[in-house]
Amino acid sequence: MKRILVSLLLCGSLNLNAQTIEVTRFGVVPNSFADATEGVKKAIEAAKGQSESVLNFPKGRYDFWPDQASETNYYISNTSSEVEVPVKKQKVGLFLKGMSNVTVEGNGSVFIFHGKMITWVLDGSNNIAIRNLSVNYERPGMSEMTIKEINETSVVANIHPDSKFAIINGQLEWYGEKWITKNYHAVLVRPDQGILLYSSWDPFMKSKAEILGPLQVKFSGDFSKFKAKPGEVLTIRDRYRDYVGAFNYRSKNIRLQNVHMNSMHGLGVVSQFSENLTYDSVYVEPEKGSGRVIASSADGMHFSGCKGQITINNCRFNGMHDDPVNVHGTHLIVSEIVSPTSLKLKFKHHQTYGFEAFNAKDSVAYLHSASLQIFEQGVVKTAKLIAEREMLVEMEKPFSAELKVGDALENVTWTPSVTIKNSRFEGTISRGTLITTRRKVLIENNVYYRTGMHAILIENDAEGWFESGPVTDVTIRNNQFIECGYNSSPNNYVININPQNHKPAPKYYVHKNIRIENNTFKVYDYPILSARSTSGLTFVNNKIIKTNFLKAGEKRPAILLTADTKVIINNNDFGTEELPIVKLQDMQKADIKSDIKFSVN
Repeated sequence: MKRILVSLLLCGSLNLNAQTIEVTRFGVVPNSFADATEGVKKAIEAAKGQSESVLNFPKGRYDFWPDQASETNYYISNTSSEVEVPVKKQKVGLFLKGMSNVTVEGNGSVFIFHGKMITWVLDGSNNIAIRNLSVNYERPGMSEMTIKEINETSVVANIHPDSKFAIINGQLEWYGEKWITKNYHAVLVRPDQGILLYSSWDPFMKSKAEILGPLQVKFSGDFSKFKAKPGEVLTIRDRYRDYVGAFNYRSKNIRLQNVHMNSMHGLGVVSQFSENLTYDSVYVEPEKGSGRVIASSADGMHFSGCKGQITINNCRFNGMHDDPVNVHGTHLIVSEIVSPTSLKLKFKHHQTYGFEAFNAKDSVAYLHSASLQIFEQGVVKTAKLIAEREMLVEMEKPFSAELKVGDALENVTWTPSVTIKNSRFEGTISRGTLITTRRKVLIENNVYYRTGMHAILIENDAEGWFESGPVTDVTIRNNQFIECGYNSSPNNYVININPQNHKPAPKYYVHKNIRIENNTFKVYDYPILSARSTSGLTFVNNKIIKTNFLKAGEKRPAILLTADTKVIINNNDFGTEELPIVKLQDMQKADIKSDIKFSVN
């Protein structure tokens, strides 16, 4: 009790010492619909002189336009190639660079952004809290229309009021504030089922559009191959990721609390080389009552090359064209061995490049790209970005002769521990959670509801997405997995442990120590768990319930194990259904202990 009292007193004293900076002192007027950008910039500048400050927004609406916004130049992981977006320039609403001990207090306000903007950037900052606010766009990057009538030669659709459009020479064009959609990507949403399906805008591009009434358009053309039903919502965006929702860069001790991300351009809330991130009650979902079905054009939260502790608690994800949560590092490929201690490394994925993936004193792992076999460790002495896609790295000690051109390096220092709990994942076209980090991972007390693909994917690759690395301590417990994977049949395993080791090394296991326990799986089909090249996999005390959400496919293994060892499958409740098939590939009977029958190939 005494410790709690001391802690409360300390918190109180910190709040008392914090300087409250009212944004209204700088000409920012809530609910005025005027551009708050310049005034907020001045308020942020005033906070730079304080040891601790609260940037206070009285409750209301605040509008941000790009005209007076700070311009930045960031290369952001998993966003765009040189062809897609040649010049990486972004306009930012709230730009906090080199700042410490700042709380952005929204008091329940809504921040409305105009045009294409990053909502906030935290660069080189420490102890930053953003809380009690909602983020939205006057014109979201996603366009949405509800199918009212459909046949082989025409479609009648109601356009959402937030989706600005024009009919030009018989063609419908989606436009926003200083932008137009050019590179179409479409997803069909069935609101009554909460599922998202891949679709196409092509037949609409080739059709003739005419306005029937306010926000109602008829398209005449060939729709014989367009699959949709009245009541379903076609959502359309530009597939080029020129912006992100928010960006945390080289910052630490960041806390988001009670933050609603109701719409985001491009990739979602991205954290890159940042440390200790706590997201509590962050809601990536459309605004209640808005009638919209999509909140993010891509991921909800994306973590690239972070370290320390990432905690996601009491969060909700609903309405995304990609993964709600993705945590990974980046493999760089050896392009030249310059000397016994120096290497040239290249970024290989088209959307990830241009940032300093290594720094002096970082520990690295050397690995063979095709097998993902780590064969050596090292420490960086110097590192320099010598071109957009190339780094020159000098190591403290010579590397062995085993290292060859084409091998990969992973930054081991910048790998986080991750806790994801008490959260809900739904309304996504793809996976629920992607996780590849060698430090402790805990995923518990979450609901994964009808994710389009695997609810949880643990991958690691150095030849495709180049997203690293191995996992060594993962616990997945007390979660509900409800009817996931409808977009990835027949490989629709609810949990998929799938390292991309295309040339496996004998007796080398990419992943280790994964425990899946006390979960409930409600499945309409056979697949539950697939695992590859994993040592120490435990699947115990789980409950599996069969549903009739969709028609099951052909009978196939419920649990598929490939080149695994030290596997335990025990005390799982499959109800009255026929016992599942457990299939082993490239394994021996000694590699598994199971209380249900299995077959060995």
